[in-house]
Amino acid sequence: MSMGTLKPLSQPVAITMGDPAGIGPEIIIKAFALSPELTQGCCVFGDVPTLQNQLTQLAPLLPRRLECVAVRDVAQAGQSLSHQLPVIQCGESQPIAMGQVSAQAGAMAAAAVQSATQAALKGEVAALVTAPLNKKALQLSGVVFPGHTEMLQSLAAAHLGVPVSGVPVRMMLSCPGLRVVLVSIHVPLREAIESVTVENLLQTFQVTHDSWLKLHGYAPRMRVAGLNPHAGEEGLFGAEEIALIAPAIQMAKAQGLHISGPYPPDTVFMHAHSQQGQKDTDVVVAMYHDQGLIPVKFLGLEEGVNQTLGLPFVRTSPDHGTAFDIAGKGIADPRSLLAALKAAKTQP
Repeated sequence: MSMGTLKPLSQPVAITMGDPAGIGPEIIIKAFALSPELTQGCCVFGDVPTLQNQLTQLAPLLPRRLECVAVRDVAQAGQSLSHQLPVIQCGESQPIAMGQVSAQAGAMAAAAVQSATQAALKGEVAALVTAPLNKKALQLSGVVFPGHTEMLQSLAAAHLGVPVSGVPVRMMLSCPGLRVVLVSIHVPLREAIESVTVENLLQTFQVTHDSWLKLHGYAPRMRVAGLNPHAGEEGLFGAEEIALIAPAIQMAKAQGLHISGPYPPDTVFMHAHSQQGQKDTDVVVAMYHDQGLIPVKFLGLEEGVNQTLGLPFVRTSPDHGTAFDIAGKGIADPRSLLAALKAAKTQP
């Protein structure tokens, strides 16, 4: 299915810098240089000196001239010219070492996310696109959340005045030909297995259904992966499919959702990806993080997009990490960020 066509947005799209010691600043600069039409109306929440330094180093490699400009707010950012990279300063600027985990870098990254999220919650930006964070750096800086998704969920709940459980969110990972929603996110595998409950499954199905209907205008056709090898082989390799997953699917069907399964997890992604014009699946629901991310990243890491379903605003991100091993070398690939920007700009 097509990501849609770009349409004029009445407000800027916010891009967070990500961890300044990683490739976030580099892929943002390359995105602005390579795709002025796509980045038109975007502004960066981050650290002006970091982005200016990166731009100076990358300038000889870029196809056109860019100028890093500090802006006061999103309104001023929306007036920037096509050769400008508008940046809203977030938090305190600190010296950081490229490719190294540090509390300083984690604090700078968190400040950008918090500022941009507040802008999204206030309706000041049309969507939020987040460059990669380093979870250890966040932890060192005192941030209690394991990643973007949990931080955004907490900020949204606080803004709405409800408990965190009142903003149920799920990760949807996309690459060309495949979309996957996860039942659990950043938890150890043992906890992920324990998270396969009828309640969590039904909530995942409902969040996926509601979000897809809002974004695309029709109810999604969902296939559900099993937890165990061969989807349990009728209880021979595990009982979760019989005791939990199948009953949750039947309850969802009774509520009118288009859903089927559970299917063996070693073939369900292949089927969903290879339908060649006879597509009967929009989304595969995976039971845990790596079960869903491995096929998406294998099939299309360069164009992979992570979207958080269930938030009161659109949020997308590249489907890769901070890549500390290549940070500062000028070789980072911006295609996943460009795909995330396109996804954000084509939402209703």
